[in-house]
Amino acid sequence: MTRYLVVSAIAGEAKYVPEGIPVVLTGIGKTAAAVATARALATTDTTDLVVLNVGTTGALRDGLSGLFLPSEVVNHDVNADAIRAIGLDPKESLPIEGGDGTVLASGDVFVTDPAVRERLAERAHLVDMEAYGVVFACREFGVPVRLVKHVSDSADEAAMDWPAQVDASAKVLGEWVRQEIG
Repeated sequence: MTRYLVVSAIAGEAKYVPEGIPVVLTGIGKTAAAVATARALATTDTTDLVVLNVGTTGALRDGLSGLFLPSEVVNHDVNADAIRAIGLDPKESLPIEGGDGTVLASGDVFVTDPAVRERLAERAHLVDMEAYGVVFACREFGVPVRLVKHVSDSADEAAMDWPAQVDASAKVLGEWVRQEIG
């Protein structure tokens, strides 16, 4: 029987996750997300466990709204070309099974600059700050992971209104978890 662990950056994103489902709050950014996820997995029986990374996302392309289950997460703020040039694999792109075909750019930059948005939109549909760290940690522990992201903003100047949008996204995310698990 499948068991679930919800991983979110902040309490507001997981506010409507049904009671009884364990939730790990990571804090903001890839490093915090990787450490919190790894700590949780190291102290949990991972047999039949699936991690659900539930959270908000910015839309990098006009017209994107609603809920997405990305199929790939890209570490957008690593200098991958330089790392490859010295003969190492930066692992900047991680595939995720069961996704909807969208690509999520993940990095420690809170995207509000239209030029950064445009550059990221060349290779991704969405952007967040934690998914890469969560997926990386899950891979290291051999635990399946799904990304469940709801568009809260357009990853431009309007992103500064993100705190006011979290609750509306959290309701949609909580309902998705309820339907998925129920």
